[in-house]
Amino acid sequence: MDLYQKIKKREEKISLIGLGYVGMPIAVAFAKKVDVIGFDVNKVKIDLYKSGIDPTKEVGDEVIKESSVDFTSDEERLREARFHIVAVPTPVKEDRSPDLTPVESASRTLGRNLSKGSIVVFESTVYPGVTEEICVPILEKESGLKCGVDFKVGYSPERINPGDQEHRLETIIKVVAGMDNDTLDIVAKVYELVVEVGVYKAESIKVAEAAKVIENSQRDINIAFMNELSIIFNKMGIDTKAVLEAAGTKWNFLKFSPGLVGGHCIGVDPYYLTYKAEQMGYYSQVILSGRKINDDMGKYVAENTLKKMIKANKQINGSKVAIFGVTFKENCPDVRNTKVVDVIKELEEYGVQVKVVDPVADKEDLWREFRIYPSEIEEIKEMDAVIFAVPHVEFKAIQLEDVKRMYSTRIATTHLEVMKEIAATSEFQKDVQRNDCVLMDIKGMFDRKEAENAGFIYWRL
Repeated sequence: MDLYQKIKKREEKISLIGLGYVGMPIAVAFAKKVDVIGFDVNKVKIDLYKSGIDPTKEVGDEVIKESSVDFTSDEERLREARFHIVAVPTPVKEDRSPDLTPVESASRTLGRNLSKGSIVVFESTVYPGVTEEICVPILEKESGLKCGVDFKVGYSPERINPGDQEHRLETIIKVVAGMDNDTLDIVAKVYELVVEVGVYKAESIKVAEAAKVIENSQRDINIAFMNELSIIFNKMGIDTKAVLEAAGTKWNFLKFSPGLVGGHCIGVDPYYLTYKAEQMGYYSQVILSGRKINDDMGKYVAENTLKKMIKANKQINGSKVAIFGVTFKENCPDVRNTKVVDVIKELEEYGVQVKVVDPVADKEDLWREFRIYPSEIEEIKEMDAVIFAVPHVEFKAIQLEDVKRMYSTRIATTHLEVMKEIAATSEFQKDVQRNDCVLMDIKGMFDRKEAENAGFIYWRL
């Protein structure tokens, strides 16, 4: 009886190493069919899961409470399993080179507790070669076992889209790879237990690694093109969203939109690919150009906010700006590598006081990573500008009249002089009604014409 059959009959267990936005949903999905040990070095996170709390909000508290995943921070419990899935993050360092520390650490932990006859599958996004050239030697050194003889390895890149309730593990074709045909067959069968739409067998581990890293690089380049178009059309006084809606009527037009591209995937993965390319003597032209555009968009948004505030005769130093949304994407608590922080930092360089509203963001991560503590929406008053950066569903109920109440009632000195001259005219009433409310609507949550008719100084990407 092979390992797959033993897992199916609950004679062997699966372990998940890394229970974040990717690993935890995988563990929960497998636990519906087989016995699963969910391991993470973060004891606080494990305690939350054991208490029935889902800090990632990926599956929800009720699902966690009902799940049979055996959550633990005791690495020795890994010895009870013989099919291991490693799903730890792979970030970049400050110099934007790959930071393999998490995957190396996970390999050491697993290696210390690896049993003969095991299969280890890596899901972390890496450049081609990491699994076999970096992780395997660590597993061998720590375990004293020989890869190919005592244990086997495979690779199956994660495709879970955090915050997306439609494209889930069960509904996305899973790419799988193994070091040999027998391993590939077992890995494929194990994942087919939970992936309803089936798996795709890649011809090698390196092919699967490369496939994953280009998926996000392709998306990054397409969004960079949209961001560049936004910059160009902004200079022309043309609304980018209107242009994209018109162009989108053609059947083969790719429907991407401009935005702040952060997070642990799209904002990171291209650097893994270009790093490996540079090691081989090739220096990227297209990929890094797109990444530079996207990396600079936070500063671009901040600069345009300042321009609109100056147009509204606001004094920049000491002004107050509210930012709605600080996570790297909508409806997801993850704040890793969020580009909204770039907007905040740039505004603060000019003496702007920034308040952040985000009911979705993980408050502990937000404080630990950026020393930001979000405000409640009721606290947003007397603002000089408001930025809607992330279109959380929680913000959809906010109307323009609600936004209007968030602004300062103070009137700039330069305006007082103008008002003295036109006080007797109807233009005075028009100016008072307008109030010079700067509204930066990054993702176009509001209707542009309605906002402008309501007296807002409106801008969006």
